[in-house]
Amino acid sequence: MNPESAVVELAEPYLRGLLASAGLDVEYVRGEGNTLYRRDANGRETPVLDYAGGYGSLIFGHNNPEIVARARELLDGSVPVHAQFSAHPYATRLAAELNRIIHRELGVDEPYYATFANSGAEAIEAAVKHAELDRVLRQGEALEELAGGTERARAAVADGSATVPDAVYAHLGTARPAGDPLAPVIEEITRRNGERAAREPVFLALEGGFHGKLMGSVQLTHNEAYRTPFAALGVRARFVPRGSAEALERVRAEERGVLLGLDVDNGEVRVVEREHPVFGAFLLEPVQGEGGIQPLSDQDARIIQEFADAHDCPLVIDEIQSGLGRTGSLLASSQMGLRGDYFALAKSLGGGLAKASVMLVRETRYRAQFELVHSSTFAKDAFSCHIALKVLEMLDRDGGRAFRQATERGTALQTMLEKVRTSFPDVVKEVRGRGLMLGFEFHDQSEAEHPAIREAAGGGLFGYVIAGHLLNRHSIRTFPTASAVNTLRFEPSVLLTDEEIGRLEEALTDVCVILREQAGERLVLSSS
Repeated sequence: MNPESAVVELAEPYLRGLLASAGLDVEYVRGEGNTLYRRDANGRETPVLDYAGGYGSLIFGHNNPEIVARARELLDGSVPVHAQFSAHPYATRLAAELNRIIHRELGVDEPYYATFANSGAEAIEAAVKHAELDRVLRQGEALEELAGGTERARAAVADGSATVPDAVYAHLGTARPAGDPLAPVIEEITRRNGERAAREPVFLALEGGFHGKLMGSVQLTHNEAYRTPFAALGVRARFVPRGSAEALERVRAEERGVLLGLDVDNGEVRVVEREHPVFGAFLLEPVQGEGGIQPLSDQDARIIQEFADAHDCPLVIDEIQSGLGRTGSLLASSQMGLRGDYFALAKSLGGGLAKASVMLVRETRYRAQFELVHSSTFAKDAFSCHIALKVLEMLDRDGGRAFRQATERGTALQTMLEKVRTSFPDVVKEVRGRGLMLGFEFHDQSEAEHPAIREAAGGGLFGYVIAGHLLNRHSIRTFPTASAVNTLRFEPSVLLTDEEIGRLEEALTDVCVILREQAGERLVLSSS
């Protein structure tokens, strides 16, 4: 290998440049608990308090000793990672454990079938694919039922036991023919049903939502900067605001349609209608992560659940960032009264070591055919499944002590953040979130007096500049949320201490003083 080629930046060099501009291009060499270690100019390890937490992936912190010990045990035992198309009893146990906790939280006993994957976005894609398969099959079943009725009507007219009233022709806009009285009727029904069945499905998603950046999932992510360049490649989504039953009904009115058929009633043929299953699914995050750490209210949840139930629209609940204990329960949505037809879990499922995710679909929606048309090379392997089982064991141990820790530590952290907001109401707009998934939003600084602050805000880099200052002045690591860059995210592990909360309070107070005094020259974006 040419040693000179090793220094050429070929791994996302543009992104590296953006990180450098905010002082975030730091290499970390070690991690434990809520701490990452970087090397200083003299090569010494320097601790950094990590509040980013792998974007919510580290419910038990970096390299948790118990999870690491389990990983070593698996690797030392030569556990097979590649044993596809064989029995996977560990995956069965993992699915059963997930079901056990979900049943407890939702108060149901209907099973959820598991499809394993490697990332959150892949779990979302699996849910969307399964929902579309289910929709297509439901559509086919409706058309088959209608076709059966039409054939019965044809036979009744042919044997004289039924007549065709003028109302049928009026309904379809056809004229009574001289010959076969049903010929133009069936032709028109076939044409309309064909056009309707050929329509692409509509997926509903919430404004501000984020569901990934793969080809399908990016079209369900509200941020236009991520979506627009790939609009021709993905599914059709309609974004709706939270808490608006009226908006949902408008969308339904605009998208709804019917499938047609014939039946016989008291010796007369009549036109029958079946609702066309146009909605593929409704996707939502119970706490929007990249949208600024925005929790759904109980009213938001009720409106969505009622709409989904009333119109047979499957709910895909994205618990990728909010699930696995981060908000004090396995499912944040269970605290809001939501019941998903699908759940997507990832991030902390891998315990900070394995890359693991799962899509869960309730039995009443489950289609066995999906298992033959969807697969993933690295999914459902023994290593990631056993690590995930260890994570669930640790979460549920001692009567769910880790869930309680997430709630208690989250309350302590949120109390501190509210204290800072109260001291700087002119600088801090809002603190929000649940458990250990909290957002700290600054007021807009795009018209700030200091040019450095103003330019950072105007260029969409404000949150990254603040993150760079926190890192290089206070050795605290966090980032803004991707689609709401005035909001800093705080997603530490359940190991969070009062001392670590105090360090963040001191650092945020420093930032707020700088912004209040418009002292942009005091922002530190580099450790050099």
